[in-house]
Amino acid sequence: MTPDDLSNQRNPSKQSKQGKQGKQGNSNQETSGNILMVQGTTSDAGKSTLVAGLCRYFARQGRRVAPFKPQNMALNSAVTLDGGEIGRAQALQAEACYLAPHTDFNPILLKPNSDTSSQVIVQGKALSHMEAQTYFGKDSQGYRTKAMAAVLDSLSRLERQYELILVEGAGSPAEINLREGDIANMGFAEAVDCPVILIADIDKGGVFAHIVGTLALLSASEQARVRGVVINRFRGDISLLKPGLDWLEARIDKPVLGVLPYLNDLHLEAEDALDARQVSSGNTRFRVLVLVFPRISNHTDFDPLRLHPDIDFRYQQVNEAYDGQAIDVDLIILPGSKSVRQDLAIMVEQGWDRALKRHLRYGGKVIGICGGYQMLGLAIEDPQGVEGEAGDSDGLGLLPIVTELTPNKHLAQVKGTINLAGERASIAGYEIHCGRSTLLSKATKPLVLESDEGNQFNEGCLSQDDQILGSYLHGLFDSPEACALLLGWAGLSSAAAVDPEAIKQAQLDRLADTLAEHLDMARLSAILAETPLRRPNKNN
Repeated sequence: MTPDDLSNQRNPSKQSKQGKQGKQGNSNQETSGNILMVQGTTSDAGKSTLVAGLCRYFARQGRRVAPFKPQNMALNSAVTLDGGEIGRAQALQAEACYLAPHTDFNPILLKPNSDTSSQVIVQGKALSHMEAQTYFGKDSQGYRTKAMAAVLDSLSRLERQYELILVEGAGSPAEINLREGDIANMGFAEAVDCPVILIADIDKGGVFAHIVGTLALLSASEQARVRGVVINRFRGDISLLKPGLDWLEARIDKPVLGVLPYLNDLHLEAEDALDARQVSSGNTRFRVLVLVFPRISNHTDFDPLRLHPDIDFRYQQVNEAYDGQAIDVDLIILPGSKSVRQDLAIMVEQGWDRALKRHLRYGGKVIGICGGYQMLGLAIEDPQGVEGEAGDSDGLGLLPIVTELTPNKHLAQVKGTINLAGERASIAGYEIHCGRSTLLSKATKPLVLESDEGNQFNEGCLSQDDQILGSYLHGLFDSPEACALLLGWAGLSSAAAVDPEAIKQAQLDRLADTLAEHLDMARLSAILAETPLRRPNKNN
């Protein structure tokens, strides 16, 4: 099944949308695609955002375009309609192309579960935990050869479907310790012989040093394939930057393809980084606090709450000690975690279990999602060492469930209804977890869900006192109706309606418009035109 096939299943009205913004044609048409890669001088330079904007720009031009990231390291992920898992950024980039997420868009995904180990996901499927030294060290060539084979296999399928593939690099291509056997940056670009544009963030300072230094650390052939640079997040008068741009072009003998302005209030799903200082406008009508675990995952669940005009939204790091004072909020949320038992231990060690229970005594509401749901139970058992050392952990004892972590990850896109306080709302999202939670006593399961296969099941747990809700469903707040129902249950009546999907699409269009205005699209198109078409192996 191709990405376009999945897109049509997901959104039958896509043809009418593309009639306005650029049709991508018949997915069965075989083509041979151009490839353009975006690499960054640093992490968070803007690679994901630039690729997303270019995806929307070219899709609106009628180009058959798809995103690609050979290797991603992120804890924010998405479930694809072909039953796999990819980085959240690639799911967003797919939406920018009017496509449903597909595992070929991100064939290698690494999900860190400690400072030294990661879960390795190849073409959507989790393999096993692999120590960082095993993956990146001198003895890792065998595995990396297999990883590159998977990368090229996915790329080959995409090349037969799309005329343009926009590739996102990872981190920086100038990481000396990761150069040997690289598949994420120049190692990939050299293997497929594609041009590269380099993006650098001027807002953090040192942009000229970042660009010149990065190029200096590349080999001659790698330097040659960098066809231009983009400067990101510029504030102020562009004329004041012009002497620096002239100097830079003379120094590196490459064009500056554009200077992108700092876009205030650009609300797009983050690949991984979470700024715990982020808050909403300070509205005090309703206050929400999300506890931030060291291995928090899928924090994009809370974007609808951050954007809500009636909510004062805050993050709280649990590795900072609780001071014993009452927390003046209406709702506390425990998010997902890649290392549930370890994050729970830190939470308890720093006293946030006491803060949570005090909040409940004062009549506050609590929601746990995925790993946070598991923490709210009586116990978390890991007999096979799925998340590290085998063993059991006491839960917070707030819901009558026991969870056993299992090596087989459950991945599913689901839809259904949520039922609270005698009201019902439609809801849709995805499940992505290692573990089975068993209800030990009679309790309300407030969600009635249906999988893609048509299987219907009850899900989640609501405490008898109606103060605590737990669920494995990511995307609880994405539906405006479900979000309003949940906020009403938690104490916010007559909440304003927020449609995160409409906001996302508007922001993608805003981003594409910004690129059209500030990038030299003629020069960028010339770079694409001079790139020889690759001829993928039809046997792959």
